[in-house]
Amino acid sequence: MQSFQPWYHGNITRSKAEDLLSKAARDGSFLIRDSESIQGAYALCVLYQNCVYTYRILPNEDKKLSVQASEGVPIRFFTILSELVDAYYSPNMGLVTHLQYSVQREEDVDEEAEPNNLPPQLPPRNFPNDVKDSDFKSSEQACKSLSDTYLMRLQHMDRSTVPEEHQIAIQEYFRTSICLDVEQVQNGNPNLPGLKKLMLSICKNLNSEISHVLPALEAFHKALDQQLSPGIGHYPRHISADSGQFVSFRLEQLTKLLFSIEDKAKNCVFESVGYDGGHRKSLIPLVTFEVKQESLALPTKMFLKVDVESGKLYFKKSKDGPDDKYYVHNKILQLVKSQKMHAKLVIVVETEKEKISRKEFVFDDTKKREGFCQLLQQMKNKHSEKPEPDMITVFIGTWNMGNAGPPHNINSWFQCKGQGKTRDDTADHIPHDFYVIGTQEDPLGEREWADTVKGVLRNITNISFKQVAIHTLWNIRIVVLAKPEHENRISHVFSDSVKTGIANTLGNKGAVGVSFMFNGTSFGFVNSHLTSGSEKKLRRNQNYTNILRFLNLGDKKLNPFDITNRFTHLFWLGDLNYRVEFPSTEAENIVTKIKQQQYQELLSKDQLTMERDEGKVFLHFDEEEITFAPTYRFERDTREKYAYTKAKATGTKYNLPSWCDRVLRKSYPLVHVVCQAYGCTNDIMTSDHSPVFASFEVGVASQFVSKQDPNSAPQGGIQIMNCVATLLTKSKTKFFIEYHSSCLEKTVKTSEGENTEHLDGSIKVWFGNQVVLTPIISDPEYLLDQHILICVKSTDCDESYGEGCVALRAAQFCYTEFQVTLTHHGEKTGILTGGIQLQTSEGKPTEKLYDFIKVERDDPVNSKGKGGDPNKYPLTQAHDISNPNYMGLSYKSGNVIDKGWSYSMPPKNSATAGQGGKDSKKGGFDVCIRSPTGKPCPMGEDGKTSEMFDNPLYGSMGASHGRGKDQDHQQKDHLIPPDPIFAPSKPADGDPDRPPVPTPRNRSFTCSETKPQPSTSSSSSAYKKPVVPSRSEGGMAQNRPRLPVKIRPGLPEPQIPKPRDYRDSSELPSKHRPPARPGQSQAHKDTLPEVPKMGRSVK
Repeated sequence: MQSFQPWYHGNITRSKAEDLLSKAARDGSFLIRDSESIQGAYALCVLYQNCVYTYRILPNEDKKLSVQASEGVPIRFFTILSELVDAYYSPNMGLVTHLQYSVQREEDVDEEAEPNNLPPQLPPRNFPNDVKDSDFKSSEQACKSLSDTYLMRLQHMDRSTVPEEHQIAIQEYFRTSICLDVEQVQNGNPNLPGLKKLMLSICKNLNSEISHVLPALEAFHKALDQQLSPGIGHYPRHISADSGQFVSFRLEQLTKLLFSIEDKAKNCVFESVGYDGGHRKSLIPLVTFEVKQESLALPTKMFLKVDVESGKLYFKKSKDGPDDKYYVHNKILQLVKSQKMHAKLVIVVETEKEKISRKEFVFDDTKKREGFCQLLQQMKNKHSEKPEPDMITVFIGTWNMGNAGPPHNINSWFQCKGQGKTRDDTADHIPHDFYVIGTQEDPLGEREWADTVKGVLRNITNISFKQVAIHTLWNIRIVVLAKPEHENRISHVFSDSVKTGIANTLGNKGAVGVSFMFNGTSFGFVNSHLTSGSEKKLRRNQNYTNILRFLNLGDKKLNPFDITNRFTHLFWLGDLNYRVEFPSTEAENIVTKIKQQQYQELLSKDQLTMERDEGKVFLHFDEEEITFAPTYRFERDTREKYAYTKAKATGTKYNLPSWCDRVLRKSYPLVHVVCQAYGCTNDIMTSDHSPVFASFEVGVASQFVSKQDPNSAPQGGIQIMNCVATLLTKSKTKFFIEYHSSCLEKTVKTSEGENTEHLDGSIKVWFGNQVVLTPIISDPEYLLDQHILICVKSTDCDESYGEGCVALRAAQFCYTEFQVTLTHHGEKTGILTGGIQLQTSEGKPTEKLYDFIKVERDDPVNSKGKGGDPNKYPLTQAHDISNPNYMGLSYKSGNVIDKGWSYSMPPKNSATAGQGGKDSKKGGFDVCIRSPTGKPCPMGEDGKTSEMFDNPLYGSMGASHGRGKDQDHQQKDHLIPPDPIFAPSKPADGDPDRPPVPTPRNRSFTCSETKPQPSTSSSSSAYKKPVVPSRSEGGMAQNRPRLPVKIRPGLPEPQIPKPRDYRDSSELPSKHRPPARPGQSQAHKDTLPEVPKMGRSVK
């Protein structure tokens, strides 16, 4: 067998194969690995003149192997790989050079099996086959040895409780029938008739009893539910005991039916007493907040009472005062958080006379303000007229249970209570839309644990959550629960597991995962338990890579992509087991720093953080700032003491307090996702780990149905051009690009690119031809939520050399340049640059729920903007970003995180083709600042745009977290956006390798922040239908986003329609203002356009 040959390396990665051959450094060195693109095929990798040549070895229908070598060379077929390799040691066989030196396989260092004081109850394992086929000359000898092995094991077992007739049947199977089953498998029949006969014989009475019980249970089930649920009730009738069905299948039927009956009976009882219901019956109690309001320069105590169920917000002067002044949900237009004062909030409401009023309040603290905002958002969502949600919340929990059952009360975990970034008490009863719970060393059965979690959530939220999926690998488990109202929005549910334990065959370590579609958005969740031990960092890294490669989730059409690129949102949780890298002598010092809550020094030595910084694991993942104590290793039944020493036969082992339990996430570019909570509990102490929780607010796309007639609607188009890939590889091959997307009918491939080899060993590939992708729907409401997945492949073996993703929202404004980091199996493999332009049909994207809350960075001059010199303050203060998460800004360290993508788009204050004039009123481009979905952002009285952020992270964006001054000058000069007709022109200056960029007919500009350039305003547009500005606009330097410039000294401001301003005065517009004369610009500083309303009026 090939697996025992020194040159066969199994499923190692392509990059690993290149590294091994480079180390060999001799022409004719070779190895064989499994193909990454075709199941059952191999790849022959040969080194010649410091380049790696790859040839596919394909099996034919008769399972004979042949090499895809040079044309004109006769194809030869071989029975086994060793014969093929021996033949290609000869020259002139069609390879670049004949095989000479085999590269030996590196031996993996397996982790040691660690003894446990409370060993997990492992499920029965299949005994490894001690007999290798290669050790025998014939299958008869193999069968005889197999039979003898199992008979010998049977003799050494205690069979006193086994009936004699069953003993005889088992012995007979091992003696004769097992050999017959082996022959059947060799002949292509996997049904194992001998085993089936044995099971029917042993379970004869059980089968008869099932046939007797099943009809009665089915009748009872029908009585509970006349319309049987899918998958329930379709059981075969009158199945005889000798029908050939496995008893295990019938037991599964019986078990599922019993569980279904139990659930339906509970629901009937609960509903009859009004105990349980869906979202509408989930009662959130009235919550009153004590706040302060400025009145005549004096703070006045006020009370805000939130009634989520009736959709009303009451303003009261005393806690027990009358509820006479209130605003209905659709009259509450926006919440504006102060960035400077973390407890301050502006509530923008519409008064009775359709005037806009802004009311400023100061809460007791930031958590109270956040709780109020979450309740208001829940109210808007509950009473929305939209048929489908555009934002949901997701709870992520991970807990290493330490092989001990949970305590009676674990509510704090699901309510995000404890240490770190936690939720306020006022948000206790706000349910999440999804609960994803990952456990490790879980001693409970699946049913028992799922019922426990459902019971806790029912007590907290008064909702019976539906189980989307549950998957278990030994003691590693993931459970996904959803609100009942979302049941019909969930589809394409998949689950899988990967073992990474000893020799990658044991499931004591590994991962379980679940994926599904929520309307038009894909979600992936991975719960992993990686190798333990402070010194096993590299082994943990390898665990991560194996899970990436072999966890089979998501759309199977996205086969070239690993799970980091298959989902709109991917969440990775679990006991990752990364430790703090301090010597054991520092143990007491570490404990002291933890008691003093001095976490930063310890986190600087956190292995996971260091490995991520070096790009070795979790490339382009995000993790919220850690502000809680290490979650491992506590003494059980207390959280006051860390048990960091462990006596072993080899001496004392140190387990320093560490953040082993983590939650990370990775999302597609320019999507809405905000972490609302990240911490650990204080009161769950049955394990040596503390449970960790995280809460996310996530934007989702609906299953879009176009309102336009498909026959009359103009055809949309996605133009991708000027693509240049820089690949970190030594392979000698040609490359092409594949474009994948759910908005395309099929995968689109480019022609071969032109290679240029560089001295640093990389290859630069220019894909000169522009590609036009035709979307299935051209409505901007649909297209702006879509993404294009890009895969750079080789022509010789059709294997991926790098994958990336581009957001169509980036091109909603005009032609946009992009830069994408290419990755493969979690490693950076290169960079792809290019340009994208989007053409859509008529239509305007609707307002999203996450536009309801914004953050305003207070003006350093005056909150009203009066008396200030706009030229006095540096440009770096002029920030206007829609949700900093889209831009990849870090509020943890003040640095910009490499997100793996960047876009160069015009500044928001520049005039762009199609902007201004009358077109802005007819769905054309507005020059005003817009939110992620095109909703205008407020502007100040002096004409400056107010400095807004959408949905920040709990006011964690203090001055100390801002962008550094030096970073503002490290910007990249971008090419001028082209005209949408894509007319080719000469290449840009400064880069001879860069492809030509189309010449713009009407230009807008992008420039470095240190060099202001004149703006060219234009009122015409060649677009069929321009779309609204993007979520993150501004140039990027070295994958880092630039904050957009709004005011440039000495530059004329374009005349633009003035969007609503919630900061100017308490009520706008004023009746004392004179009416505008005919032809007068409506962009007056005191005027305000009509405000779009959210929700519906209350009858």
